[in-house]
Amino acid sequence: MSGFPILSLMLAVPAIAAIACAFAGDRAARLIALGATLATFVLGCILWANYDIGGAQWQFTERADLFGRFQWALGIDGMALMLIMLSVFLMPLCILASWDAVKNRVGLYMAMFLVMETIIIGVFSAQDLLLFYIFFEAGLIPMYFIIGIWGGANRIYAAFKFFLYTLLGSVLMLIAMIAMIAEAGTTDIPTLLSYDFPPAMQTWLWLAFFASLAVKMPMWPVHTWLPDAHVQAPTAGSMILAGVLLKLGSYGFLRFMMPMFPDASAQLMWIVFALSMIAVVYTSLVALVQSDMKKLIAYSSVAHMAIVTAGLFAFNQQGIEGALIIMLSHGVVSAALFFCVGVIYDRLHTREIDRYGGLAVNMPAYALFFLLFTMASIGLPGTSGFVGEFLSLLGIYEASSWVAFVCTTGIILGAAYMLYLYRRVVFGELIKDDVKAMPDLTVREWTIMVPLAAVALWMGVYPESFLAPMRGDVTTVVARLAPAKPAGDAHLAIGKAKPAQAHGETAKGAQQAGGVQ
Repeated sequence: MSGFPILSLMLAVPAIAAIACAFAGDRAARLIALGATLATFVLGCILWANYDIGGAQWQFTERADLFGRFQWALGIDGMALMLIMLSVFLMPLCILASWDAVKNRVGLYMAMFLVMETIIIGVFSAQDLLLFYIFFEAGLIPMYFIIGIWGGANRIYAAFKFFLYTLLGSVLMLIAMIAMIAEAGTTDIPTLLSYDFPPAMQTWLWLAFFASLAVKMPMWPVHTWLPDAHVQAPTAGSMILAGVLLKLGSYGFLRFMMPMFPDASAQLMWIVFALSMIAVVYTSLVALVQSDMKKLIAYSSVAHMAIVTAGLFAFNQQGIEGALIIMLSHGVVSAALFFCVGVIYDRLHTREIDRYGGLAVNMPAYALFFLLFTMASIGLPGTSGFVGEFLSLLGIYEASSWVAFVCTTGIILGAAYMLYLYRRVVFGELIKDDVKAMPDLTVREWTIMVPLAAVALWMGVYPESFLAPMRGDVTTVVARLAPAKPAGDAHLAIGKAKPAQAHGETAKGAQQAGGVQ
């Protein structure tokens, strides 16, 4: 693959197909979108097969100067590779999930998903700071239209809330990026990752990035746009929103805030821990009282992503690796759960939990898949959720036993609300006539369920497939953070972070860690 611009090709295929879909008829648009997303998935598999584990940190790099400091710079490491694979895996399933559900403006709808796929791949592969920002913000546009045009009754309100929340925080991030470029004299992300910003400057840069990325995840208390967006979005919109778009915030933490501002990350980690602990418990309790299935799963997403942030800021190998696996697992499992909701919504046109019951009788295949994804969300051993939660809690416990305790209570509450949801929907007596008339899974729905289930089990049984490409990059991040890492329980070390070593020593430590790996 040396010299072959595979990343640019992966950006071009869905972008060109989006233009074709916008002018095609309904059936042609569906076929073009499915063909393009499957082709991009195949390119992703080629990318993964040719990724050199243990090789250079940045691979498949492409660079072309455009104007001024702005350049077309692409490249990936193991973390970006896995997130790109998550994106290209889910997108064809989203197209299939929309096959019959969307009746109006089908060409435009399919074009929006293809544009979103282009943007997502661009976010994870950008190696220029300004290019990253353009892709990062452009992701708002197709999701805004998907919610606003094809959403539910209150879609306009949800779309504007989603857009305004995520846009306002990003303005601060843009200001911070301009300051970083002025200070370091470059927009090159790999160079910035090893640049030592002054400690005082790191603090406000960290806060500016945090304002944007916390909304993207979303973290408590700026999470309120998420339940509204999920409830109003079409099924495929919820699948891609929960599956991939929520990962942009945690990716930003890992790519920018932690390695670029290690001193500030250590000094302000208590903010992340405090908000994560509140989110895990509060949103789990809120999920317990929901009557709408989509809202319940949306609040569970906030709780799961809170464990991700706590794991990232544990500043150790297990915590960060666990957070990454949770990101991948949550991407697959949450998309599957939203699809499970969409399956029965298409039949009965309601998401109210009390309208169902007894589905195990007339929809046994559906009940089996729904059970698998429920168990994966809870973290049953053998499923993807267990690996991520175990590693994350192990890392969090090393950093702070109190944070680990609170996060564990959130996992217990997660089991409570997911099992409560499953019992009310699937078990009980089948007494409602309209529920009795609901048929089991169609061939198209089987086609979507089986790959999601296979990946959830694969990740749970053999997680090394996903950990191996990321391990060296996690080691590099941990080495970068090591000089600033607080000693002892992190919650007792507020304001006592060690000063960062000189740039040369930090870089040397990272190189030694890479050499050991």
